[in-house]
Amino acid sequence: MKSMINILQEQQQYFYLVRRLSVYELRSKNRNNFLGSLWEIINPLIQLLIYWFVFQNVRQHADMTLSNGATAPYFYWLLAGFILWMFFYKATIDGSNSIYHRIRMLSKMNFPMSVVPTYVMFSSFYVHLVMIAIAIFMFNLGGLYVNIYYVQFLYFIPATLFFIFSLSLIMSTVSIIIRDAHMLLNAVLRMLLYLSPVLWEIGSLGGKIGMLAKLNPLYYLIEGYRSALFGTGWYAIEHSMYTLYFWGLTLVLFAIGASIHTKFRRHFVDFL
Repeated sequence: MKSMINILQEQQQYFYLVRRLSVYELRSKNRNNFLGSLWEIINPLIQLLIYWFVFQNVRQHADMTLSNGATAPYFYWLLAGFILWMFFYKATIDGSNSIYHRIRMLSKMNFPMSVVPTYVMFSSFYVHLVMIAIAIFMFNLGGLYVNIYYVQFLYFIPATLFFIFSLSLIMSTVSIIIRDAHMLLNAVLRMLLYLSPVLWEIGSLGGKIGMLAKLNPLYYLIEGYRSALFGTGWYAIEHSMYTLYFWGLTLVLFAIGASIHTKFRRHFVDFL
């Protein structure tokens, strides 16, 4: 408990630094490219179109079923889940490597290492906000207009941030101690794309596969995004038991991450 409180206090105390470093991180990634940070938007849009073209034809243009039983065109269904997946994947992968790539520089600076995964995550979060805005624009072009259920973003966005931070705190520590952990995480997340309701309705399979799919926290977050964009209901309230499960798991991950980070951060340099 003490380590959790200390980590949260460090985030609050150095949040001004997180904002500054996250903006610098975003700009520095593409400073040598002609289009600069626009590539952070162009790349996921290209991937989205590829997945849409492939899976739309595989599914023979059938509509998708939403959580309330209504149907929606596959492109919009895919878009609603894909914007969250891309943020989760990039922020988690970059976060797991964040301390390792900066450890020697960090050892000479006077701020806690726990803020490093945070500012790396926020550099991807700015792109995520732009992707949400693009999704809303495209939904409105398709006749799926802004609705009161958009208020849910005020809950699901912070929930996503906290879940990613908790996971990144674990993996950024483990990746220094066991270097192969980062490569394993990358492989697992690539596989997780097909075990999450991003490209297809895996939860509709039922049985053990459907149940295991719903144990994936991303299932909760993605369906929450879809409920907001499609206006199908108040997902977190209507699925209150799932909400308790998600936060229980996320808090456990945060407790583990805070504990091992606090325990090992003084020895990070020794592992290099």
